[in-house]
Amino acid sequence: MTHGYTTGTNPGPGSDPESTPAYGIPQQRQQETELAPAPTKAKGGGGRDRYLDLLRSIALVRVVIYHLFGWAWLSVLFPSMGVMFALAGSLMARSLNRPSLGVIKGRLRRLLPPLWAFSAVVLVMMFGMGWNPLKDPDMGGTWWGAAKVLDYIVPVGAPPYPEHLGSESGLLESSWADQAAGPLWYLRAYLWFVIASPLLLWAFRRIPWATLLAPLALTAVVGTGLITIPGETGNAVSDFAVYGGCWVLGFAHHEGVLKQVPRYLAVSGATLIMGFGLWWASGHLGPDGWDLNDIPLAQATWSFGIVVILLQYAPSWQTLPGRLARWDKLVTLSNNRAVTIYLWHNLLIMATVPIIDQLYNLPFMESDAATSFLDKADTFLMFLLIWPLIALAILAFGWIEDIAAKRRPRLWPNGVSGGGSRRRGA
Repeated sequence: MTHGYTTGTNPGPGSDPESTPAYGIPQQRQQETELAPAPTKAKGGGGRDRYLDLLRSIALVRVVIYHLFGWAWLSVLFPSMGVMFALAGSLMARSLNRPSLGVIKGRLRRLLPPLWAFSAVVLVMMFGMGWNPLKDPDMGGTWWGAAKVLDYIVPVGAPPYPEHLGSESGLLESSWADQAAGPLWYLRAYLWFVIASPLLLWAFRRIPWATLLAPLALTAVVGTGLITIPGETGNAVSDFAVYGGCWVLGFAHHEGVLKQVPRYLAVSGATLIMGFGLWWASGHLGPDGWDLNDIPLAQATWSFGIVVILLQYAPSWQTLPGRLARWDKLVTLSNNRAVTIYLWHNLLIMATVPIIDQLYNLPFMESDAATSFLDKADTFLMFLLIWPLIALAILAFGWIEDIAAKRRPRLWPNGVSGGGSRRRGA
């Protein structure tokens, strides 16, 4: 039985990362951490800042759910990408107390090996199914075009892939390569933010408010069609502009600048910026309505305002309080395996479909009523299946994050002794 999902097209220049649907489920070209996070220290003590860890975990879960169900309102409820870039910016500012070149090399060392494992699997699958970059007309059919495959190794640009590979009746839907490569936009944006951070932090420490607001001004130029930059260059510039404000807000959080602003003033200003974002969105609705991922200026301003509020009210938790404590192990695990979860979740979402299709072959599922029930429940079944598949990916590939961070390999680092105890500096 073939599921009736539609496949999204490649977003145009300046479009937001989450706007490309994944296997019938809107997907981020990118979506939605600091991937490979360094330890986040709570103010006033050693250890991790569990509030920031919690935000990162919520962002990851929101990404998966968005890609499963495609609910546009999730982009308003919790702008995961803006939150994750802000957390990454805060961690980067803390790290830049050390020599810049060493910090950049360390960030790349933590990020690239998990990417290489993912890329090896995807490229082997694509080559095994007959894709030849030299014969792909979208790549110009030249060695120069084929060299873009190197973006799977160091994501300075957009990794290439065939929009259709295989057949609709195959194990994976024919757009699987397009969907699997979707999250890689984030690694490109993260890489350029890391490289630019020494200069950005230098500028922030001298002209903080101009540096903080400059990305919003840039988004107003390149994210509204006022100036159009074609191709993937335009996408990269738009991503940098849309999320640059959140990245620099991470600087402001680390440097204590946000705390110097009276709370009522910060929240009032953030609310006005968010209100502008919703007003702008109302007049520029995309194909999915209020999905802010299709509206760069709305995404930039809404994410900026939400991040200001989240960081302005940030407590300093060394442990999760109250009822949140029951989620401590999962928060620890998701933070220790953020790269793995992010890289693999889209491909795993598609892998749920052939598994669900096997249910139609069971003898007691041959009736029309049973078939109709499965047709209606397939997305919910995908939701149930994706989590054990993510757990398998963590077991199979997550330890690479430890090797990249020069830690001993751990299969299930959820903070429990024997499963990867939570260590300072880990």
